Amino acid sequence: MDEVPVWSISCFYIRKGHRRRGITAVLIDAAIGAARRGRARALEAYPLDAEVTRSTSFTGYVSTFLRAGFVVVARRAATQPILRLDLRTGASKPAKVRR
Repeated sequence: MDEVPVWSISCFYIRKGHRRRGITAVLIDAAIGAARRGRARALEAYPLDAEVTRSTSFTGYVSTFLRAGFVVVARRAATQPILRLDLRTGASKPAKVRR
């Protein structure tokens, strides 16, 4: 998307019967911790936007990532934006996107 090197969260698998219990949020927090320990500059995710679609996809939902501090930096597909967390500053801001 731009020149910033990122680590990515591509998907989750939560076993049926354990879903809707906040496990995705815990996994996101663990991924943030691992990326910080690995000195990543930024962490990206590609979850579904539940306001646009519902799915059984394992990418997670935008709302969960927003609560963890991610921001939408691009939207190349209506249902699946690109979210990013800037790990250098602890804050996120939309990136300058190359088209």
